[in-house]
Amino acid sequence: MHDPECPQKSHPVLKTFFVSLKDPRRTEKGHFRYPLDEILFLVIAGALSGADGWASISIFGRAKLAWLRQFMPYRNGTPSHDVLGKLFALIDPVQFNSCFMAWASSVLGNGSGEVVAIDGKSLRGSDDRAGGRPAFHMVSAYATRNRLCLGQQCVAGKGNEITAIPILLDSLDIKGCTVTADAMGCQQDIASKVLERGANYILMVKDNQEGLRQQVEKVFSISLPSSSHSHIDTGHGRMEKRVCDVIGDLRFLDDRELWQGLTSIVRVRSERHDKQTGASSGETRYYISSLAGDAEGFNEKVRSHWAIENNLHWQLDVIFNEDDLLMKKGNSAVNFSMVNKMALAILEREKSTKMSKPSKRLRAALDDEYRTLLIKS
Repeated sequence: MHDPECPQKSHPVLKTFFVSLKDPRRTEKGHFRYPLDEILFLVIAGALSGADGWASISIFGRAKLAWLRQFMPYRNGTPSHDVLGKLFALIDPVQFNSCFMAWASSVLGNGSGEVVAIDGKSLRGSDDRAGGRPAFHMVSAYATRNRLCLGQQCVAGKGNEITAIPILLDSLDIKGCTVTADAMGCQQDIASKVLERGANYILMVKDNQEGLRQQVEKVFSISLPSSSHSHIDTGHGRMEKRVCDVIGDLRFLDDRELWQGLTSIVRVRSERHDKQTGASSGETRYYISSLAGDAEGFNEKVRSHWAIENNLHWQLDVIFNEDDLLMKKGNSAVNFSMVNKMALAILEREKSTKMSKPSKRLRAALDDEYRTLLIKS
């Protein structure tokens, strides 16, 4: 990663976790005007400081060159947006993801007991209509308690999540965790893969597994729950009551042997009331699980799954403007998504202030000392 003519040490995070990332550029001399580690550091610092694309990161680099040189030489200054875009379009996203996961694993430490939510999100601005390529779809694994993305797998379209999830699970250390997934992930092979990786599963059952759903509904219609728990949430002008019922006696569940490790079936009934409009709505969801436990624990784990929507996907869209980014060349959008997830995790971990994340990014853009605090965390 280092320019041989620039012997200055790299930033510890890059030196430890991203040193194995291969530079896709080729020259006869084997070194470049802008070394890869300098570019990575620039991009991460820019993302923390509110830069949401290659043009704004290039502007950030020129404005903060003196600050950047406290960490690395930057003998030739910082690159243009074209150089950044072309490089990130060429970087192998599998290698980049591997480096990212090593960093995330070090941040997480012992993840035993974590609920790891699996879900997908499309990068809307990455579609290449001229080339006939649809937008990239990212399947992510999210540690809900630590609010940390553990890794991602890129696929072409939401329908390919089923094949992406086992690949993602194979790359993660999830021993002792509970993996949650929506109906797309309710597949026999995925349930088996979770158990193979030393984890447990809670999988939502919907109409894509019509026979299984009918069987689960039947059991709840003829058997009393072994455990029940209700929880009420209030806030943002609404009230939600969730009643969770668990059945561990599966004698009346047909084909239960097809689902490896299946131990419990779960029903969650939600009632929502909007205090301003007076409108009410309800929903019933069903799950299968390899866990045996009381309804209170299931209620908490099922609810925590939605953290991947609220604390990862929603924040990437609202805080990092991910849906509005037009990155269509090569692997650019996929790689920048990982940069944003890294920046989001760093902002999440910084506890010296109670400011919102947008405010933290603004402060990082203006305050060199605060940006240094973030980049060293």
